[in-house]
Amino acid sequence: MSFTAHVSGAASAAVRTTVPRLVEDLVATRITGGDATLWGPDAEAEASSRLGWVDAVSVSRPLVPEIVELRAELAARGVTRFVLAGMGGSSLAPEVITQTAGVELTILDSTAPGQVLAAIDSGLQDTALIVSSKSGSTVETDSQRRTFEAAFRDLGIDPAERIVVVTDPGSPLDVSAREAGYRVFNADPNVGGRYSALTAFGLVPSGLAGADVSELLDEAEASLLQVAIDSPENPALVLAAAISATEPRRDKLGLVTDGTHIVGLPDWIEQLIAESTGKQGTGVLPVVLLPVSPELDSRPDDLQIVRLVDDADEFHLRERHEGEILVSGTLGSQFVVWEYATAIAGYLLGIDPFDQPDVESAKVAARGLLDARPESAAPAFVEDGIEVRVSDPALAESGTIEGVLDALWSRLPADGYVSVQAYVDRLGLPQLQGLREMVAADSGRPATFGWGPRFLHSTGQYHKGGPAQGVFLQILERTDVDLEIPNRPFTFGQLIEAQAAGDAGVLAQHGRPVVSLTIADSSADVLALFEAAQ
Repeated sequence: MSFTAHVSGAASAAVRTTVPRLVEDLVATRITGGDATLWGPDAEAEASSRLGWVDAVSVSRPLVPEIVELRAELAARGVTRFVLAGMGGSSLAPEVITQTAGVELTILDSTAPGQVLAAIDSGLQDTALIVSSKSGSTVETDSQRRTFEAAFRDLGIDPAERIVVVTDPGSPLDVSAREAGYRVFNADPNVGGRYSALTAFGLVPSGLAGADVSELLDEAEASLLQVAIDSPENPALVLAAAISATEPRRDKLGLVTDGTHIVGLPDWIEQLIAESTGKQGTGVLPVVLLPVSPELDSRPDDLQIVRLVDDADEFHLRERHEGEILVSGTLGSQFVVWEYATAIAGYLLGIDPFDQPDVESAKVAARGLLDARPESAAPAFVEDGIEVRVSDPALAESGTIEGVLDALWSRLPADGYVSVQAYVDRLGLPQLQGLREMVAADSGRPATFGWGPRFLHSTGQYHKGGPAQGVFLQILERTDVDLEIPNRPFTFGQLIEAQAAGDAGVLAQHGRPVVSLTIADSSADVLALFEAAQ
C-alpha cells in the first residue's frame, strides 16, 4: 500500500465510530466526483470552484515534459540556481518536494530585508526567479518580483530570460507576465493554494530545481484508488476520523517526524489543516514537534500525536507508541491522503474547508499602517536592548521580560496554546526557532512557531478564526539593513514591521493577548530571550 495509517487509543475509537458513517454517507466518492454540496449550502459556492485538486494528477501530467524542457534550456544558458518567490501553498509544497529529493531551491517567503538581500547577493548570473502566486497581488511576492527585476537589469540581464511565472489563467499576474515576455505556466484555477501541491504550483519550481516530479505524480496516482472508494480501509477516512472526531475531541495535532525519508512534511500539513479547519470558533491546530519536545512527555489531554515514520505497521510492532497515529507512505501519497483527510475533517467539523475568511484582516491592517505611517507605539519598557510592547498594560506590570512572559502564560485557558511568531531574518537568527521548545516547557502548554510573515499564510487563519485559546508572542528585530521596493512607497523593512503590527492589532481586536519583543539593539543578547523563556 502506498499509504498506511495505524491508529490506537482514542483515535482508534474515533475511527470505529465515525468511519462507518462516512462510508454510509458516500463521502469519499462524493469528493472524488466533485460534489460541492457535501459541506452544506453555505459552502457550496466556494466548494464548486475548489475541488480541482482531486484531478490534479491527470491534469498536471502534460506539465512534466514542459518543465523538463525548460530546465534543459536554462541549463544550456548557464542557469542552475533557482529562487522561488511565493507564500503559503505556493512555497510550502515545493519546499518539501525539493528537500526530500535533495535538490537545492532557495525559498523566498519572507519580507525581512536581510533575507531578500541574501537571495540576491548569493549571485544572479546563474539564477532564475520563479514567481508563484494565484493572482500576483500577494504583496510579498509582488515586492520580491519587482526587486529581482531591478537587480537583473542592473547586471544587464533581461528579466524575460530569467523569470518564470506560475499563476492562474487570466489573473493580473498572468496578463502582465505575458506582456513582459516571461515564461508562464498556468495552474488549475479550481484549486486553492493549500491544496495545490500536485499542480503547477508544486511541480514547476520543484521540477526546475531538479526533483523528479514525474515520479511524484506516479506516487500520487498509486494512492488515488485508496482514497476514492467508500470503504472502512480508505486511509483518508481513517485519518480524518482520527484527527477530528475523538471524544472528547482533541483539537491539537502534534506532528512528529521520526525516521521518515520525507523532509519537512509537518510544515505543509500545518498550513493545510490550520487554514482549512480554523474558523467559526472550531478547528484542528497542528503543532510541529521534535522527537524530544516537552509535549511528548506531558501528553496534554487535548493533543493527539501523529508520528510520521517509514513503515507504520513495522514501527507499531517494534515500538508500539500506544495512543498515537502512525503514518507512512510515499510523498505523493502523503499529499493526496492528507488533502482528502482535511476536506473530510471539514465535513465532520461542519465547516467549509476551502475558504479562509479571517486571513484578509491582517493584510488590510498592514496596508492601513503602510498608508498612514503612524509613529510606533512607545514600548512599555526596555530590558537589555529588547523593547517590550503588550496588548494589555497589565501584562507589563512586572517590568521584566520574565515577568511579562509569566503574565502571558497566566492568560492561557486549560485548553490553550502559545503561538511564537518571529518577524526576523531567519538566516541571521535561525536559533530563535529553539524558543518553541522552551516556551512549551515553561508555559506547560503546546506551542507553535512561525516565521513571519510566512505563517500569516498558514496558521494565521486559525489564530483569528479558530477557538479563542491562544496567547501570542511576537519577536521582531530593528536593523540597519533595509531594501527599497521599486515603484513602491515603502521598503521591505517598513513592510515587515507593518505586517507584524497589523496582525498584532487584529489579534488584540479579537481579544487575544499579544506580547511583542523587539530586538532593538544589535548587540542585544538574544540568549536573554531564551533565559526568560525558561
